[in-house]
Amino acid sequence: MSKKEQAFVDTVWAFYEKLGRHDLPWRHTHDPYSILVSELMLQQTQVERVIPKYLAFTKTWPTAKALSKASLADVLIAWQGLGYNRRAKFLHQCAIAIIEEYDGAFPTTRQELEKLPGIGPYTAGALMAFAFNQPVVLIETNVRRVYLHHFFPAKDQVLDTEIFPYLKRTLSKDNSRDWYSALMDYGTYLKKNGPNPNQRSAHYQKQSAFKGSDREIRGAILKVLAGSPVKKKQLYTTLGQFEIERVSTQAGSLLAEGLIEYRNTTYQLKS
Repeated sequence: MSKKEQAFVDTVWAFYEKLGRHDLPWRHTHDPYSILVSELMLQQTQVERVIPKYLAFTKTWPTAKALSKASLADVLIAWQGLGYNRRAKFLHQCAIAIIEEYDGAFPTTRQELEKLPGIGPYTAGALMAFAFNQPVVLIETNVRRVYLHHFFPAKDQVLDTEIFPYLKRTLSKDNSRDWYSALMDYGTYLKKNGPNPNQRSAHYQKQSAFKGSDREIRGAILKVLAGSPVKKKQLYTTLGQFEIERVSTQAGSLLAEGLIEYRNTTYQLKS
């Protein structure tokens, strides 16, 4: 490790000691199920919105076994307000797979974790780091922001492959759990206190507006169905602020994804 890299490591640790978000509830557990819940909830969702949902969800279903016995409809209702509802379905499917395919024992390798429904390289790596404290290399938006800020201050279109060598050399071998927590907290701080370094990433994509989007329509449909099943015409009337064609299209997408079902001209959450 170079002197510059060591100074970087010292800066990150000092920040975390002074300003780290040590009270986040998922940082007080090593339980892989609880950490999986937090990771799926946190994807593209603000921490402040996740905290109450995480606490309520893990209180209702404290284990993978408990969640595996729940109906998808109940899981989707509990997920209301977080958006990206496919994550709820993936979490439910993961719980079922852990019970049925792994006899209730959580997979402990990155390769096995990536076989679980909806679990990609990042989420598998996060589980390895936060649940099992393994020194794995992983990158997400906040981690990327920190390395861009310190090591690529004047370069545009930076590839993640250019960042990986720095990640590997500065990674804590015996405390990756806290190291990644520190990086994420520092990255959040940088976003709030200056120009976003991620705009210099080759992978940067500005998130589209939620208002008027297909995501808003999907969420609105699920919110209506969380109350009770409704007839097709009633759904269109209830969501009259959106064009009927768009509501119909998004209802079709939710049907195809197995989040809702259509029986006897009635829409309802998938049971």
